[in-house]
Amino acid sequence: MSAPDLSSIRSDYDWGTLDEADLPPSPLDAVAAWVGEAVARGAPEPGAMVVSTATPAGVPSSRTVLLRGISGGLVFYSNRRSRKGRELAANPRCAALLRWDDVHRQVCLTGTAEATSDEESDAYFASRPRASRIGAWASTQSEVLADRAELEARVAEAEARFPDDDVPRPPHWGGYRIVPDAVELWQGRPSRLHDRLRYRRGSGTQLWVVERLAP
Repeated sequence: MSAPDLSSIRSDYDWGTLDEADLPPSPLDAVAAWVGEAVARGAPEPGAMVVSTATPAGVPSSRTVLLRGISGGLVFYSNRRSRKGRELAANPRCAALLRWDDVHRQVCLTGTAEATSDEESDAYFASRPRASRIGAWASTQSEVLADRAELEARVAEAEARFPDDDVPRPPHWGGYRIVPDAVELWQGRPSRLHDRLRYRRGSGTQLWVVERLAP
């Protein structure tokens, strides 16, 4: 099968502008505003976030998770024995990307991941549907399975272990908070002359410095 011809695909990138004067002092406030707008207009998966990690040797990997909070950083939850969990334990430096194709916007950030508290992880886990809580016990995330039947058998075992709605959080499951040191807001513009504004850590009383980047 021949590869599809992508050279003829065009986007007008004419959905808005991004100006320094419109930015709040905190990049997290800016991200929260964009996420809120995406939720309000009904964008598909407004909290879908690609998180990229790397081993200490620099071997990268990426996957999509769901943004579950913006408080001191960007919060998501996972099995901490998964590949991303193991990589974050060995190397907490990571990157994240949020993208909203409907308005040609994206947020790119780098930072350091830290584990959320047990209390925060417990509260979020308790809010999940029962089937998702059962799945957290059943899935040995990122490990090799013989077949689908093995996973379904593990789900059945977890169902039998926790027959009621009281399904506690597994000790290996919890949250991460990505504390950023740089956050770039990207707004698509015509002729590929996009607006790119980057927050980076400042010094002294200036917590953040905003810089415009060439597209």
